[in-house]
Amino acid sequence: MFVLMVSSFLAGCSSSESSSGDGETELSFIHWRGEDSDAFKELISRFEEENPDIKVEMTVYPSEKYQSTAQTLLRDGSTGDVFTAFPGSQFEVIKKAGLFEDLTGEDLVGNFNENLLEAGQDGDKQLALPLQLVYNQPVYNKTVFDELGLEPADDWEGFLELCETLKENGYTPIAFPGADIGPGQMMNPMMMNNAPEGVFGELMDGETELTDEWWVKTLAQFQELMDKGYIGEDALGMKHEGAIAQVAQEEAAMLASGSYAMANIKELNPDLELGLLAPITVPADEAQFEGIHTTTFMLAVNSKSQHKEEAKKFIDFLSQPENAEYYANETGQFLTIPDINYESESLKAAADWMDKNTRFQPRYLIPDADVEKAVIASIQDVLGGESPETAAKNAQEIVNQKTK
Repeated sequence: MFVLMVSSFLAGCSSSESSSGDGETELSFIHWRGEDSDAFKELISRFEEENPDIKVEMTVYPSEKYQSTAQTLLRDGSTGDVFTAFPGSQFEVIKKAGLFEDLTGEDLVGNFNENLLEAGQDGDKQLALPLQLVYNQPVYNKTVFDELGLEPADDWEGFLELCETLKENGYTPIAFPGADIGPGQMMNPMMMNNAPEGVFGELMDGETELTDEWWVKTLAQFQELMDKGYIGEDALGMKHEGAIAQVAQEEAAMLASGSYAMANIKELNPDLELGLLAPITVPADEAQFEGIHTTTFMLAVNSKSQHKEEAKKFIDFLSQPENAEYYANETGQFLTIPDINYESESLKAAADWMDKNTRFQPRYLIPDADVEKAVIASIQDVLGGESPETAAKNAQEIVNQKTK
């Protein structure tokens, strides 16, 4: 009888982990975008109203922590029935751990633009579904540009000239969050026309090195921006929030991050008119790409989950046009869901980028997290005064260790 009582008690504890005690299934949803929490809370409320037998518990982690710990969180299936993943190295790590439920052939996949799903695929398998379409290139203050008669430049010399004009008129040309996301974001437009597509695959195969011209040139151009005072002296200590504030307060004219920051800037200063641009680092007639795009915030079902059908139902709900439209306009994010009416000013301002020739974010094509960190660190080293050649050499040593 004692054994039966203990067994019954343990069974009760186990079931309480997956249900709320009144027949409801508890679904764990984890992601890294704290700024989207209010929008998700509303959507979760709507979902629970439609599905009274499912309760969704949302947990948000800082993006850097999420990058490094998501795999561990997912392992036992108790956390992250529905989770989000970054493309690139994090996707590869989670894939190798076997933590993605294969969604190939599920009806919900049809909710997404099929041309924007590649980042979540492994061969012919659809393991994750990118929700956001992001442009990873500088945001700029169109109001200031118009006042000074400036237009986005179509070559490197033109970009330097507009930076000089901004500096002469009392603006920091580029607010650069070098303490967190700046180097990893700005590297993409800076290298998009300097390096061929697939270059990081070639790097891992030993067919090219960071000490080759494509990366040393990119680092040298970062150095030029720093030496000429176009990036603030406090760049290495600047976090994204501080850089956003600099643009909102009209101290800086450009922000080295991406379209996802436009809503945050407008929240602080609704009067600003914003746009997107990408520095063209080559002569105009040699430029192949106009900017950078990423399909990210990839929705996935944990293969270890005990509630896979409920998890799929939640992703299906989030990707229905009316719900996706609410999320897009509340958060200022472009999405991979077709037929959405974008109402926010930030999104309308950047809508023309959908028709431009953009390159998928190169950084997310680095398959190894340590190599990615080394590449980003080489930018920080140059901003800190290291020569491009030495910074590239130090980063290549990390690559050599990993590839061997």
